[in-house]
Amino acid sequence: MYARSSTFHGRPENIDAGIKFVEAEAGPMLAHTDGCRGLSLLVDRDTGYCIATSSWETEEAMTASDATLRSMRERGRDILGASMQVDSWEIVAMHRSHHGECCRVSWLEGDVDTMAETFRTVLLSQLEEMDGFCSASLLVDRASGLCCATTTWETRETMEASRSAADEMRTRTATEASGQVVEVHEFELAYAHLHVPEMA
Repeated sequence: MYARSSTFHGRPENIDAGIKFVEAEAGPMLAHTDGCRGLSLLVDRDTGYCIATSSWETEEAMTASDATLRSMRERGRDILGASMQVDSWEIVAMHRSHHGECCRVSWLEGDVDTMAETFRTVLLSQLEEMDGFCSASLLVDRASGLCCATTTWETRETMEASRSAADEMRTRTATEASGQVVEVHEFELAYAHLHVPEMA
């Protein structure tokens, strides 16, 4: 499984318009695109920071869709009044018990295989024991050595309560992979229609 993320740094006042665009146009279009397994949208209403992620059955399907979907991404950028960055990923782990309302996204650099192994064999079991935990995924870019880990939580309160433990997990994972933590950000899960199978 593969994923393409479009990262927008837009205007906070345009967030609702961006969500409506995803619900009414982008989501339905992707639902009818060959090889696509859905779309999610994360938003930070305070800063205008948004991430739209589509999932794909194969790398070939994701690549083949790029030209067709480029105009849709650009329309989303214009609606949000945003800059845009597009990245491609391999999905190496996905575990979901149920849907939540908030997400924490962590970007780490290092040995991607070591980070993936730690994520699967150590972190998932620890996360499952935490109050309010809903799901976790790990995306990797092997060429750059960048990993993107996302955890989803039932409420903002449970996400905030998990911060200390999450900091420890993240630091340990980066250290074991001879890497570093690049960025951590918390979002509202505004649209959740990613149909990625269990890959833990």
